[in-house]
Amino acid sequence: MVRALSVLVLALAACSSASAREDGLRLPPPAQDTAPATGEASAVFAGGCFWGVEGVFQHVKGVKSVRTGYSGGDARHANYDDVSEGDTGHAESVRVVYDPGQVSYGQLLQVFFSVVQDPTLLNRQGPDSGTQYRSAIFYATPEQKTVADAYIAQLTAAHAFARPIVTQVAPLKGFYLAEGEHQDYMRLNPDAIYIAINDRPKVLALERIYPQMYVAQWANGR
Repeated sequence: MVRALSVLVLALAACSSASAREDGLRLPPPAQDTAPATGEASAVFAGGCFWGVEGVFQHVKGVKSVRTGYSGGDARHANYDDVSEGDTGHAESVRVVYDPGQVSYGQLLQVFFSVVQDPTLLNRQGPDSGTQYRSAIFYATPEQKTVADAYIAQLTAAHAFARPIVTQVAPLKGFYLAEGEHQDYMRLNPDAIYIAINDRPKVLALERIYPQMYVAQWANGR
């Protein structure tokens, strides 16, 4: 994330360039998806600043909890100060725990690609740039990889985006929880200028584009 002294300037500078994505983009559902199941499942995504990624998924029906963290690098450097340097291999990520009987992995991908972030931007989202802000799907099972690869191929064939999708599909080697101040950030800081400009519009887009998947209550029981 941008530092406190520069967040207003950077957020305002990014406002016009991000406006095309603020309204979201309605996408077709995945042609290949996971089957409904009982119990819990988890998925890990990275798509820019993890505050907004967390905030959107916290409003998806069937999601039980969302936690921010770091994926793609080792445990030693999985902290905000190191990751912010952009050379640890980590991406700011979220771990989504969900009920696969209510929402599928493919539906989470649909939200990820259409509302959460712009998958055609390389190593940046909104006012944030660097490899730690890359678009990535960290798969935990072969089935997750298959569904993710198939959906990217489907969207590419349909020319859903004007530019190529650059989202990485990589194996999940570890998910390391972020510091406490980065958990539930959007919920706890709804009036922060960064949230208001860059992230709150994504939640509104989710509600408008996919009302059947939107819930007003925040995940984690709040």
